[in-house]
Amino acid sequence: MKLKLIYCFIFLFVQLSAFADVLDIKGKVVDAKTNQGLAGATVSIPDLRIAVATNANGEFTLRSIPNRGRFVVQIQYLSYKTLTQTVDFSSTEPLLFTLQPSVIETHEVVITGTPITSSSRSNSTSATVVTKDQLMGSSTNLIDALARQVPGVSQITTSQAISKPVIRGLSYNRVVTLNDGVKQQGQQWGDEHGIEMDQYAAGRVEVLRGAASLQYGSDALGGVINVIDPPTPAEGNIAGEFLTNYSSNNGLSNTSVMLSGNQNGFVWRGRGTYQNAYSFNTPAGRYINSGFNQTNASGMLGLNKSWGYSHLNFSYFKDNIGFYDSEPGDPLYNNNTSRTLDYPRQDIRHYKVALNNNFLFGSSSLKLDLGYQKNQRRELESTPVPNLFFDMNTYSLDAKYYLPESNGWHPVIGLSSSLSHSVNLGEELLIPAYDEYSTGAFIYAKKVWGQNTFSVGGRFDYIKNKGKAQNDDAGEPIFTGFDNKFSNVSGALGYTHIFNDVLSFKANAGTAFRAPNPAELGSNGVHEGTSRYEIGDANLTPERSYQADATLEYGSGFVTGSFGIYENYIHNFIYASNTNKEQTVVVDETTGLPRSYDTYRYGQVNANLYGFEGNLTLHPVSFVHFENTFSYTQAKNTSFDRPLPLIPAGVLHNTLRFEPKVKGIKDFYFYAGIDNYFKQNRIDPTFETPTDGYTLLNAGIGATFNVGKQPLKLYVSGTNLTNKAYYDALSRLRPGRYSQEDPTYGVYNMGRNITFGVYIPFGTNK
Repeated sequence: MKLKLIYCFIFLFVQLSAFADVLDIKGKVVDAKTNQGLAGATVSIPDLRIAVATNANGEFTLRSIPNRGRFVVQIQYLSYKTLTQTVDFSSTEPLLFTLQPSVIETHEVVITGTPITSSSRSNSTSATVVTKDQLMGSSTNLIDALARQVPGVSQITTSQAISKPVIRGLSYNRVVTLNDGVKQQGQQWGDEHGIEMDQYAAGRVEVLRGAASLQYGSDALGGVINVIDPPTPAEGNIAGEFLTNYSSNNGLSNTSVMLSGNQNGFVWRGRGTYQNAYSFNTPAGRYINSGFNQTNASGMLGLNKSWGYSHLNFSYFKDNIGFYDSEPGDPLYNNNTSRTLDYPRQDIRHYKVALNNNFLFGSSSLKLDLGYQKNQRRELESTPVPNLFFDMNTYSLDAKYYLPESNGWHPVIGLSSSLSHSVNLGEELLIPAYDEYSTGAFIYAKKVWGQNTFSVGGRFDYIKNKGKAQNDDAGEPIFTGFDNKFSNVSGALGYTHIFNDVLSFKANAGTAFRAPNPAELGSNGVHEGTSRYEIGDANLTPERSYQADATLEYGSGFVTGSFGIYENYIHNFIYASNTNKEQTVVVDETTGLPRSYDTYRYGQVNANLYGFEGNLTLHPVSFVHFENTFSYTQAKNTSFDRPLPLIPAGVLHNTLRFEPKVKGIKDFYFYAGIDNYFKQNRIDPTFETPTDGYTLLNAGIGATFNVGKQPLKLYVSGTNLTNKAYYDALSRLRPGRYSQEDPTYGVYNMGRNITFGVYIPFGTNK
């Protein structure tokens, strides 16, 4: 009944808006110095999901544009500063955009993951945009690609296929990942549960650092990863791409094909991706049964009309991941390159349907995102019959209503709600079957005056978690059940000031919260993927965060950079630990033999996280780029005066990149880089060991060739070229984390890896 009401609501808005007048907006993009048209520049309106390219004279036409409202327009062109400008489409005058030639990487990009779409310089949130080109390379998944490039972002890894995002030292349920405007829901509480997303399906990714609970509610304590679909082609066009690459270390082969089109406002897109890798190689040998294979399929059908847009997205994700269940004394390495996975392993399926809408009427608009997700996570110990089997269904709604501008203020009100139902279908149990319901509402306002921007907002959330009691065959309780209700208020303030064309400042302060998740409240069993016994606590209370950050950004003709500091105090911080070296003996149902597991109990402390991050790029000449990024986080358990666990080591990335002009080819580049990871001695000594510092050498080369009129991009990239043996501080396979019985027993990270890639974009005009 509720869904019927929602769809009637949508239909009514469509009907009311369908008769709005539309315009075909013409314009031109020119060089600011020569006034010559720039062919191939991209003109996009993110809030309308429209993008067109300029013709040979630099001219473009935006079709079926509503003749009312103000929209942020972004113009991009290689070797020019990106231009971001708000345009009032009530005027029929042709548009003229002038771009300034530049060798710098612009920090003037559009950010859509905040309540109001705007340029990054006028947005107080610390944000980084990663382009599609940057996502291609030697990474094994989406989070791995982001962690290599975004300051303040790292990853907790389990072998090569599983990466959990870490933003400013916070991870698990404290980082929200969005795709198609819908929160990704995939049992993200677990150590070895990755993100079920195709890294090649993203048009670009926005990484928002700092608490974002105002818009996204509980779980956005550390930040947001906003995965944005590629824009549809211009009306009357069909476009697509083919990409493939191969990595020498693990035999990883990636192939992805996409095709999309736009005919009279009917838009569509389809993509298929397949990945396959055998066990990864370390300087000591190949880590046993660490291969994986992944199949992804996704599509979109929609309308781009005068009333806005409505897009139906659907996707299917399947991941098979090998694990190695070993104890101290067992061998960790061999030379096996078979692509057949042994047991134990994971079998993950994720299904998603999302309906994304932006309805325009008058000088206001409504963004409405509806989602359904089904996540099935099977952990197979020795047979195809799953030992653990979580089956979760999630329904979600997110609505934001943009009121007309009033006295310079841009107000937004929002409502979000979700319902998750999870059941256990496996032979073994870890968490109880549960229902989780959440709803929240926020109000946000932003005002721009001169070179200043001020924003303020507040939010109320209500969350209910109900875990079901369950007994074993003998009548003994496995789960006692829980019924918890949490409510809280969050607030945030933001301020930016643009001093001039090259210098700007931004700052944020606010409070946020996170409710305990069902795993933290009710776990009681062996987690096969982590080889430990986990025990929850139904009396946990919500985390409360008080955070502040400030960033200074600079961009001139020869120097670009930013430097930011932050602090985040979290009251009642939740994490699992094995403080007393406790162990639990469990009889293996397959062998009938007893086995001892390290016992991890969920508890709460007060925590303080603070640090800095930034980047600096030097351009001594136009074709030379010396790129540097750095980040450092310190985290303290203030209740017991010791460090928090699983905190990234300080890191400094240095890359010297050359982009000379070479006749006959386009976008030629080559680079050499050094990644410096510092010692991490600040660890929780009850169940962690320190990691030494290390340095990795990377290099790459690439260019785009024209075969007739068809562009062809070829690239080669290499990581850890010296084949350095090292343990990353956030690897769950490092000594101390892999086993507490023997603190020297652990798995090295990946050794030398060289990736060869091909990318072919194509398109036709109807």
